[in-house]
Amino acid sequence: MDGTVNQGTCLKLSGFTAGRGVRKRTPGQSVFPKTLFSDSLRSRRRELKTPSTLIIGGGIVGLATARQLLRQHPGADVTVLEKEPAPGQHQTAHNSGVLHCGLYYTPGSLKARLAVEGIREMAEFCAEHKVPHEICGKLVVATNDAEVARMEKLFERGQANGLEGIEKLNRAEMREIEPHIGGLAALKVPQEGIVDYRAVTIALVKNIEKMGGKVITNARATRFHEGDEWTVETPAGDFSADWIINCAGLHCDRVSQLAGQKRDLRIVPFRGEYFRLKPESQHLVRHLIYPVPDPQFPFLGVHFTRLINGGIEAGPNAVLAFAREGYRKTNLNVRDLFDALTYSGLWRFAFKYPKMCVNELRGSFSKKYFCKQLQKLVPEIQPSDLEPGGAGVRAQAMSPEGDLVQDFHFARGTRALHVLNAPSPAATASLAIGTEIINQLEFN
Repeated sequence: MDGTVNQGTCLKLSGFTAGRGVRKRTPGQSVFPKTLFSDSLRSRRRELKTPSTLIIGGGIVGLATARQLLRQHPGADVTVLEKEPAPGQHQTAHNSGVLHCGLYYTPGSLKARLAVEGIREMAEFCAEHKVPHEICGKLVVATNDAEVARMEKLFERGQANGLEGIEKLNRAEMREIEPHIGGLAALKVPQEGIVDYRAVTIALVKNIEKMGGKVITNARATRFHEGDEWTVETPAGDFSADWIINCAGLHCDRVSQLAGQKRDLRIVPFRGEYFRLKPESQHLVRHLIYPVPDPQFPFLGVHFTRLINGGIEAGPNAVLAFAREGYRKTNLNVRDLFDALTYSGLWRFAFKYPKMCVNELRGSFSKKYFCKQLQKLVPEIQPSDLEPGGAGVRAQAMSPEGDLVQDFHFARGTRALHVLNAPSPAATASLAIGTEIINQLEFN
């Protein structure tokens, strides 16, 4: 799953001219000069209801928010600050590329509503900008009687969330779609799909720049100053604006703390590891094949995913990463690991789910055990069919009580909004999340 975004699509730092509202200053310059804006200009801008905005984080949620802000407020000054040399390098680039339609999420939750809205908006965006995508559908498979009962409830949940075309299939019907599938019954979910999120990122950057927004790379936010306006210090210079929006993903809790918020929730990074089916084994899977989730455990479980650029992925598991950007077992960041291990919530989580934690770790080191979990869905799969795949790190917010925050979570500050939990299906729902953020800003 490792991938990069073409850096040629990013705004070059050289020759940058600050637009009205968002201003760049060189390090060492006074952070609150009195002459940058006259009172009349400041007053006029507020009358026009187009406050300048800095978005911290150039992943898909930050970029989607910038685009939606520019669409809803044409002429607004919007700048995205991204710490990496190119946008979308972390959760966005290490993504299995699924378009989630909102099947699993609690009716009435932000996840449910924004996933349903988001998949429609994302499909329209991809069609408009010629981004590779496909609505291929998926099967959610029940492998025993207990899962069949849970599948019935999942069917009801999908209907409550407004999904169309969901069908309950018996064994014969589901094998017409997936001949090699196991299990007793399945849900057919025709609205699910696959997409190239790295291509989405490139299209978003181009769209933002076309509407007058800016994406500044190599601009890690290191300090925040709150006054009449916010000023953010970065290696690329200092930037000021009326509002800040924190979309920093894996580092969102730290950014919120830098901006003066109390860090009640903590991002605990869980690495999800994948295998790929070897080319000669890819005929065993035609679509997306998922398990019926077990409500006793916080993670979905391993599944099969068709990739938009070809191939089949199998996974992921969920193991504690020793670095927030730790895509390999050997990646270690002392600060990140200390942050996780000294958090009471992580230990309470481990005590709640000891068996799951052991089994997930076991799957990380044993292909045979990993394959055994996959065989529940496709019995013919053998360890010899699998080769190493990529990995991603989930920016999962956890409470001090050891509970994973299940819904998207936003926190308001003074002329600031912090996105403190946006795991899957955040990529699918990114455009809808952007709209939700803007509605919460109370520009109007």
